[in-house]
Amino acid sequence: MRTFVTPIVVLSQCLEKEACRYNGQVIRDDFVRELEPFVRFVTICPEVEIGLGVPRDPIRLVRIGEGRRLVQPSTGLDLTEAMDTFSARFLGSLERVDGFILKNRSPSCGIKDVKIHADAAAAPPVGTGSGQFADAVLERFGGKAIEDEGRLRNPHVRDHFLTRLYTLAAFRELAERPAMGKLTEFHARNRLLFMAHNRTGMRALGALVANPRRDPPATVFAAYEEGLGRVLARPARPGPWIDVAQHAFGFFSRQLTPREKTFFDTLLQRYRAERQPLSSVLSVIAGRVARFDEPWLEAQSFFEPYPHPLMRLDHR
Repeated sequence: MRTFVTPIVVLSQCLEKEACRYNGQVIRDDFVRELEPFVRFVTICPEVEIGLGVPRDPIRLVRIGEGRRLVQPSTGLDLTEAMDTFSARFLGSLERVDGFILKNRSPSCGIKDVKIHADAAAAPPVGTGSGQFADAVLERFGGKAIEDEGRLRNPHVRDHFLTRLYTLAAFRELAERPAMGKLTEFHARNRLLFMAHNRTGMRALGALVANPRRDPPATVFAAYEEGLGRVLARPARPGPWIDVAQHAFGFFSRQLTPREKTFFDTLLQRYRAERQPLSSVLSVIAGRVARFDEPWLEAQSFFEPYPHPLMRLDHR
């Protein structure tokens, strides 16, 4: 059983926490409730922080030439500078953070699919983008685990978010006291996970760990953090994931019967065809790890990238 660093997650305050939405409501969210015992939430409502009340008249993003503004149509208030000032102050105060869960489609917090209008009146949307606060989040913390609560209902998105979140939290704790030996251990422990997400990026991280120029640990850690964000930017696809599973299973190839190998190959084919869950393949590998006592594989985060109670059968 792995131990995990507790991630620090900035959460839109209207999600399960406070009735601070524009209409005075709180949004119930199963995933936020499920996640709460395993993380430390930092809650924020940017709209309340810039002085808007609860309830309040809606705000919207309006396209002005090549740019856009955040406005409140009922009052004519332009809130762009106020939101940008708050965003810079709040985000600059976050000494430690691993991820964000923000309210979807919100003109302040939405990370995508936020409506952008032609004017402050009743004109229909002319495009979509991210909210004003979310823009600042993505610019400053683009390498972190960032999602909205709507997308997190998708099991694949949720699995990717949690994988990123807990890997980044482990690295963040490591980077607080940078030491090359610890980084070497971290990279080795996550090697299969990185291989499944981005084999080229995994090799680039390995080159940093080798540190042939003997750069100071702080320099290596800074470069590694940037590369880590790129490696985990996209979910692992079935093809690379199967390659990693076959690589892991190869540790036992000389000790297994032809029938056992055929059985495993069949599982992989069924998984590729979406007729077999990922968990069944992982269980077979885990059983062989225990049977043949493979400590390197047993330590791999690939098999348990985040706490087991957060895993769901609809993906794993």
